[in-house]
Amino acid sequence: MDIDGVLLVDKPKGFTSHDVVDFVRKKFKIKKVGHCGTLDPLATGLLVLVLGKATKIQDLLMSEDKRYEGVLRLGQSTLTQDSDGQLVEEKPVPPLSLEEIKKVFDRYVGDFYQVPPMISAIKSHGVPLYKLAREGKEIERKPRLVHVYSYEIKKWDSPFIHFEVVCGKGFYVRTYCHDIGQDLGCGGHLFSLVRLQSGNFKLNQALSFDFLNSLKSPEELLNHVLTLPQVSRIRRQ
Repeated sequence: MDIDGVLLVDKPKGFTSHDVVDFVRKKFKIKKVGHCGTLDPLATGLLVLVLGKATKIQDLLMSEDKRYEGVLRLGQSTLTQDSDGQLVEEKPVPPLSLEEIKKVFDRYVGDFYQVPPMISAIKSHGVPLYKLAREGKEIERKPRLVHVYSYEIKKWDSPFIHFEVVCGKGFYVRTYCHDIGQDLGCGGHLFSLVRLQSGNFKLNQALSFDFLNSLKSPEELLNHVLTLPQVSRIRRQ
């Protein structure tokens, strides 16, 4: 049967976005499946999947703003800018006040430039940077203009900063953490990450991977797929 629409999945840790796409395609025998914004294996949370004819609006949905909840670990810089990467530098964390931390976070509000990490899906001559990085290669990356609408520091418990950030397309939370760590003088990396929202789609609307795995047929899956008219209404909210 043909299934056209959007499926919201709570991606578990350890899976790539493509793993989830591949799983849905094979399990439910859907020819066209795509996702609207990569989540690294380290990250969990909302993954927006487009099925069938909905793949035509993939770029549109991918360009929407996103909200994340993350943890920045100060004092350790890693090769990949996250906790999955090799430790490259370690420094003591100074006794920072919440006000001092907020002053640095304030530098990263509005428009500013980020240098994309080597562990990213950006392509160089048709090859994703993360594949080059796995070969031990590093190439020059041009800074990209990104936008942060707002942030909130939820908790400061040295060396961990718990935060929320609302950002535009093309923003790298791992680089955000790396750059803030550098500005604070001790380095840092993204310790954990959850995507809470993409456009008007929210994590609490998403299916767990275990539930998705429990579905037996495309007919059962269809009950949980947002139709294209439903997607249009949600986007206009």
